[in-house]
Amino acid sequence: MGLQAGIVGLPNVGKSTLFNALSNAKAVAANFPFCTIEPNIGVITVPDERLIALEKIVNPQRVVPATVEIVDIAGLVKGASKGEGLGNQFLGNIRSTDAIIHVLRCFEDDNIIHVDGSVNPVRDKEIIDTELQLKDLESIEKKIARNEKTKTADKELLRGYDLLKELRTFIGEGKNARSFEVSAEDKEKHLDELFLLTMKPVIYVCNVDEKSVVSGNKFSEALKEAVKNEKAETLLISASIESEIAVMENFEDRQLFLEDLGLHESGVARLITSTYRLLNLATYFTAGVQEVRAWTITKGMLAPQAAGVIHTDFEKGFIRAEVIKYTDFIKYGSEAACRDNGKLSVQGKDYLVEDGDIMHFRFNV
Repeated sequence: MGLQAGIVGLPNVGKSTLFNALSNAKAVAANFPFCTIEPNIGVITVPDERLIALEKIVNPQRVVPATVEIVDIAGLVKGASKGEGLGNQFLGNIRSTDAIIHVLRCFEDDNIIHVDGSVNPVRDKEIIDTELQLKDLESIEKKIARNEKTKTADKELLRGYDLLKELRTFIGEGKNARSFEVSAEDKEKHLDELFLLTMKPVIYVCNVDEKSVVSGNKFSEALKEAVKNEKAETLLISASIESEIAVMENFEDRQLFLEDLGLHESGVARLITSTYRLLNLATYFTAGVQEVRAWTITKGMLAPQAAGVIHTDFEKGFIRAEVIKYTDFIKYGSEAACRDNGKLSVQGKDYLVEDGDIMHFRFNV
């Protein structure tokens, strides 16, 4: 799919440690700013228990899970919108991503320096918000200036002009564009072309110490209160715990380690699942003796588009799709049994693919 989520935050908040736990890319995790200079990209496997269930039934030669790309972006400092530190590079890298994983330090450790001298996740969030907002205001001002030069009576253009002025005031009050109330139609027509940084969906990751990973602490509670009116999810994760889990070879050892901490699954697994959802992604499956595979689509895709994820020829020559619901496949235990019990449907070009569909495409090129 080519969709990416970017891990952002101030220097030394645990971004690269978390990224290392997410992937095998092994970004440098050092105790000083800007240790990640070029964005590191990791292709991360999406946990999905449905694949395990399908594998048990089909017994394929191989299983291929869905993936999502995570980008570890250089740390930000005050003044980034004016080019301070690695500001221009940071802002360029984040603009090219589809969603933001904002890591905030919610633990105290005298051995790890903080770029601003103390632990305060709300302040840290506001620093990054301000830099992104300033960059967005710059983009909006340029668009408004262009519109003002165009003398027109076109109602749509005038609507866009008024909307931009409203958004300029909104962001100028220290708010993020993702919280701006606007219809989907107006957003698509007048705002999407600006690729605003604060319009991107976000997950706030509270990087806590080990003892706070279940219930949080005063730092994470303050952050949750600060973002309660945003359209955003907040996760508690201990990057140090995740780095320990990442080096464990044995699945049972990892599970015992998690259970000892009072956790059902790792923070990394929860983060990947949340990121997948944040990017508005869904999964359909193909299931045969050669391969059981999870295919990633954007929610709202029709059958021909979903087929095109496998190969463009599938979309060009699409004839029909044979669809079995996941729950039916698990219940009846095979494609043949689903067919015999009327649980295999034949769908055309207007079929809206649902998460969990098991599909087989007929095409002709």
